[in-house]
Amino acid sequence: MKIINVVGARPNFMKIAPLMEAYKAYPEIAPVLVHTGQHYDDKMSDMFFRELGIAKPDVNLGVGSASHAVQTADIMKAFEQVCIRYKPDIVLVVGDVNSTLACSIVAKQLHIYAIHYEAGIRSFDHTMPEEINRLVTDSIADCFMVTEQSAIDNLKKEGHEEEKIHFVGNLMIDTLMANKDKAAQRQTYKGYNLHKDEYALLTMHRPSNVDNPAILEKLVGAFEQIASWMPIIYPVHPRAEKNLRHFNLWHHFSRMKNIILTGPSGYHDMLNLQMNCRFIMTDSGGMQEESSVLKKPCITLRSATERPVTVNKGSSVLAGNDTDKLLEYVDMIKNGNYKTPEEIPLWDGKAAQRIVEKIRLMLNPNAIRIHPKSS
Repeated sequence: MKIINVVGARPNFMKIAPLMEAYKAYPEIAPVLVHTGQHYDDKMSDMFFRELGIAKPDVNLGVGSASHAVQTADIMKAFEQVCIRYKPDIVLVVGDVNSTLACSIVAKQLHIYAIHYEAGIRSFDHTMPEEINRLVTDSIADCFMVTEQSAIDNLKKEGHEEEKIHFVGNLMIDTLMANKDKAAQRQTYKGYNLHKDEYALLTMHRPSNVDNPAILEKLVGAFEQIASWMPIIYPVHPRAEKNLRHFNLWHHFSRMKNIILTGPSGYHDMLNLQMNCRFIMTDSGGMQEESSVLKKPCITLRSATERPVTVNKGSSVLAGNDTDKLLEYVDMIKNGNYKTPEEIPLWDGKAAQRIVEKIRLMLNPNAIRIHPKSS
């Protein structure tokens, strides 16, 4: 069985790494790794492949950055040729980036069985490009691999058959558990003269937080207040840095006392910073998940989350870009009144094994109703 596995942006790399490793135990499965090049610079792409031990992609489409429409179209044009060349039995897409949407559409247009890992999660915020990508991908996928119960509930409500939905766990947590020891050896935080449990980690890049000058300025002001109590380290996303400079906030922000601005970090460095911080402020979906397993308080700078289990059972709370809420949650952490997270079902480091076992059961072509491939 030949299966094309698609990655495109940094969150995908942490999800695909344990899967590519798990395939090695099944010689009857022939995995092909396709990197669309949606994230293409060293910090956003190549470094993650090296750190996570992912083999060089079999195909790199190298599409680069563009608007959502242009990038999606470029990926579709290039990926169609890959499918025609490799004639896969299955295309597996992960997450909710433009590559996920583009490659799932191409697969179905060529009558190729499509699997969506991390299917069914919903923020119910249609202003998020990721939400549109999720909805469209799930509307055409043949098989759904899910990370939490809410995803199962959403897919059933949308009319998908229960037999196509598989609760497998969380690949991000597989990668975290496989890399914790290596990350602990880095001691990245010490390189910034920080002390264990005595700093906050910030990541922020979403349009709702960084594209509006008034909102961004207000958030920067809140971070300055927080930094008067505890240092903040912020590996700045290129989009955020661009807007901070464009809105004339960079000069002030970069010179604030107890604010450390760095470039994007590699996986092990970022994991080291998470493992040793007092708390996290983020608008990253993946960091919501990781913080819940690390038992680190996570103030999520979003008004809704497609990962509600991180709020219901994990360590996350939703503050949106409401700085009053943000400061309220920080005070709770400061005063020791923050909630205690619970264990999350199947977030145990074994998701990749479950997924590949499900795929192995599809070795009978009739099980996946493979259609004749385009030539």
